Amino acid sequence: MSTPETPPTGGDDPGRGLSGVQRAGVVLGGLAVLLIVFVVLRGNDDNGSSSSSSSSAQQTTAASSGSDPTTSDPSATSTSTSTATPTASTGSTSTATTPEPAVQTVRVVNGQPAGGIKTISYTKGDQVRLKVVSDTADEIHVHGYDLKKDVTAGGSVEFDFKATIEGRFEVELENAGTQIAMLEVDPS
Repeated sequence: MSTPETPPTGGDDPGRGLSGVQRAGVVLGGLAVLLIVFVVLRGNDDNGSSSSSSSSAQQTTAASSGSDPTTSDPSATSTSTSTATPTASTGSTSTATTPEPAVQTVRVVNGQPAGGIKTISYTKGDQVRLKVVSDTADEIHVHGYDLKKDVTAGGSVEFDFKATIEGRFEVELENAGTQIAMLEVDPS
């Protein structure tokens, strides 16, 4: 007597196709590839730098500066990032608009920076938003970028520019020759 042959398991029989486990593996592998592509494409913002690194640099700066309410804007520690979401019908991505970065505020009292010289850090390519509130009339000068604005006693001025030059730059009351802040721009 002969015993009937049992077909091998695992889809090795050319006429049977893929087993359920093999099909699940192929599907999971394809999903993993799509997820990796999505994360890589989503990780870069418009200027080529990672949005998470720029927000963490700003958040670290706010934490290391002591977050003294007299020297910084309370919203300065909040960060936001743009997000990309896949569209089910087309498979393309759409990017939400990113709100403007928080304004970093430096207060000048009696011709001196309240709370000491504050270091304000950004990553190259970030938008710098700096506000100086002063009880002393003078010219505010952002060295390196050579930006100058006059401030009246009891007034304020704002600087809004792209961080295009790496390095550490003094922000000072130009006529008094007093440093009030340090602008730090790290490589992207």
